[in-house]
Amino acid sequence: MKINIYYGGRGLLDDPTLYVLGKMEDVLKELRVSVERFNIFEHKSEIYTLPHTFKEADGIILATTVEWLGIGGYMQQFLDACWLYGDKELISSLYMQPIVMSTSYGEREGVMTLENAWVILGGQPCSGLCGYVEDLVSFEMNQEYTLIIEKKAEDLYRSISQKIKALPSSNQAMKQTVLRTQSMDLTPQESEQLSKYVSDDTYVKKQKEDIEELASMFKDILGKSSEEEDKMFVKEFESHFIPQEGFQASYLFMIEGKKQPLLLDVGERELTCAYGNRENIDVYAKLSLDVMSSIVNGRMTFQRAFMTGTMTAKGNFKTLRMLDTVFNFDMK
Repeated sequence: MKINIYYGGRGLLDDPTLYVLGKMEDVLKELRVSVERFNIFEHKSEIYTLPHTFKEADGIILATTVEWLGIGGYMQQFLDACWLYGDKELISSLYMQPIVMSTSYGEREGVMTLENAWVILGGQPCSGLCGYVEDLVSFEMNQEYTLIIEKKAEDLYRSISQKIKALPSSNQAMKQTVLRTQSMDLTPQESEQLSKYVSDDTYVKKQKEDIEELASMFKDILGKSSEEEDKMFVKEFESHFIPQEGFQASYLFMIEGKKQPLLLDVGERELTCAYGNRENIDVYAKLSLDVMSSIVNGRMTFQRAFMTGTMTAKGNFKTLRMLDTVFNFDMK
């Protein structure tokens, strides 16, 4: 029999979980069980490959320490890896015992989190161990606590050797009926290979660079499209502008489909034409993109568009009538 231990704490000397694991390892070795421990913090660059170490194990122990809130990042990443890249068929026959010790609050919630995660993964959960440790020395000296820890190790050995089954769980039913994830149909070998790619920093870095390059390319394309849109009709107005001595006015065209209105600032000798907004406008006009295209292409005048109702306007109507004089788009 072989049992793997996956420790998700930080490896601190005063971590009570390490003491508990040491006692459990002693008991399991006395029962002639092969025990292998994986300190996840030592494998943080290859966490996504750790689920493939389940292959030769009959059972596992998931152990972590609650230092302030929850089971910690290393253990959560490991569970994510089990969900994404673990062999679900192998996990379904694997017994798991959760060990969660706390130096603050939340050890019971931590055990429940590990049990729920393992059930959703399809595995076999065993009765876990949790406790709050205020002073490690007094905890180690307490013989009753030691007996409890040793009893839990024996329970795990008995559950695996006797293939003890658990009653159906609502968590498993929830996974089958409600929980839907977008997953690829991968063989265990393909899943293992993919997890190795994810853990390969060089490969991941190259993928990120490729994504950034594609994003930059599409950004340039979108930027050019946006730039072209911002200049729509501007050249037409500038090229057909006829200055009128003593005449100054401002026009704001709200064109359907355009995010910003087209602003025309007409001076005695120059024209400012750009997309934007401003207050104190002489004439506000609203028209469609097709109508504006017809006007600048000489197929329609501003006056005709206003009279037929295809363009609505408000403001100074004398200034409105000057549009066809200031901008002379030849009729075609």
